[in-house]
Amino acid sequence: MTVAPFALSRLPTLSRSTVDRQEMLRTNPDRLRSRWSDAQVMLLDKKLRSPVRRGEAVLATRKALAFGEEPPADAVFLGEWQGVDYWSLPGEPDPGAEVVEVPGSWGVLEEAPLADGELWVTLRAHGDQLDDTAAGLFTTAQALRVWHRQARFCVRDGSPTHLVQFGWASKCEACGREEYPRTDPAIICLVHDDEGVNGEQVLLARQPAWPPGRYSVLAGFVEAGESLEGCCVREIREEVGADVHDVRYLGSQPWPFPRSIMLGFTAKADPSRPLVPADGEIETALWVPRADVRAAFEAQGRPVPILDGVSELILPGNSSIARVMLEAWAYAERG
Repeated sequence: MTVAPFALSRLPTLSRSTVDRQEMLRTNPDRLRSRWSDAQVMLLDKKLRSPVRRGEAVLATRKALAFGEEPPADAVFLGEWQGVDYWSLPGEPDPGAEVVEVPGSWGVLEEAPLADGELWVTLRAHGDQLDDTAAGLFTTAQALRVWHRQARFCVRDGSPTHLVQFGWASKCEACGREEYPRTDPAIICLVHDDEGVNGEQVLLARQPAWPPGRYSVLAGFVEAGESLEGCCVREIREEVGADVHDVRYLGSQPWPFPRSIMLGFTAKADPSRPLVPADGEIETALWVPRADVRAAFEAQGRPVPILDGVSELILPGNSSIARVMLEAWAYAERG
């Protein structure tokens, strides 16, 4: 039997979406205003939290008419789904809301306001628990909000800007220059050994700022004038001193923290060559057998001893494409 190279077995969490963005409607204010009375609005607070119905997989949206007879100036059109227009607006939780702790990034607890059965959560901590519609709305709304914060002044002459096209462009009040949301491309690469088609070991690393025991695959930003494959080769060499080959694309995921898109790749390297972690960037890098990666998944966030107890292994959370990549590799056919 021929063994195929591993591939992603499911969409990354934040790549899921059902909403039609309806780009042409952003320049059709009459159409959008005519449907405002039946529209729904999701709220984002200053900490980029949005209310969800506790114990459910949907956003706790509001009726648009609660914000006026037509879209406010800071309303952002997100798209249409099943005949309903969806928008985003700034909003804050009730000051008297109870504060509870919920699992956040890497499983670390974070505080979330709770009132009237609604929990205000972050995308990174809660994105994997939302349905496809809610995940797509939240990801888009956060990406745009972050860009709005960074687009308040014209890059040409420094003059103030204002939003146009219902949040999808900014216009300079002096020179009229229009700017559009920016996305920074970044590669994330799962490196495995040359044993068979899919290897028997994977290269993992941890940054100094991460909680103890947390490891992931390597990633980095694409530089000007650089191909995606070239970035994989450069970043892995710079971060851990490994030379990779057979670079292959896997899939992508928006990552609005603050404004990236993660482009997933896999590559191969020789595990017998010494690893040299980049000073200040990588605390530890090591080759981990497939059995240990599987054990870490099955432990569901609890630390798993590896390398004869020298270290512990906790893998990325469900909101990251890194987890989907590692799952696909860990449970791929061997050969």
